[in-house]
Amino acid sequence: MSLKKSFAAVAVLAVMAVAGCSSESDGGGDSSKSDKPSGAPGAGRPSASDEGAAPDSKPLAEVRGNGITLTVTSAVRDSGGFLTVSGTVNNGTGGIWVAGEWRSDETELKKNGGSLAGASLVDPAGKKKYLVLRDTSGRCLCTKFEGGIEQGKTVDWFAQFPSPSGEIAKAEFQVPTMPPATIQISEG
Repeated sequence: MSLKKSFAAVAVLAVMAVAGCSSESDGGGDSSKSDKPSGAPGAGRPSASDEGAAPDSKPLAEVRGNGITLTVTSAVRDSGGFLTVSGTVNNGTGGIWVAGEWRSDETELKKNGGSLAGASLVDPAGKKKYLVLRDTSGRCLCTKFEGGIEQGKTVDWFAQFPSPSGEIAKAEFQVPTMPPATIQISEG
């Protein structure tokens, strides 16, 4: 390889590395970007309510309570034994909403603040309940709503669970203070 081609390749890699670093370590304190598993939808970033969904796709479920609208747009089982549920949440309250009532009340794990740590997935047929997965530090593998959600804003969310058995095609997605929602599970 010529020196000119080698220099060009190094320059391209350097630009890609700098671009990747600036998007996740901007010093803004939004750790939800670095906490999301690879391939998971946006974690707590403002967006249009239909971002990330196919233009003609319908949500799997939508529930409302206390001025909050939770929309589930996908529930995908992967080959590694995980199920990632994702969607959007819209704050229709009169101020900033911090999702404090959605966090888990597990005292032995690290506090997850305003997050989806309290979400669960229930297999009614098998009578099993699945909790949001945690990392080795006790942090949920889910969106953390750091700083809250401003009035009228919609943000993306995700929560990752152990996957129910492959025969299970539907489950109940539950978030504290919200009604349960029956969701269809798809294969990834």
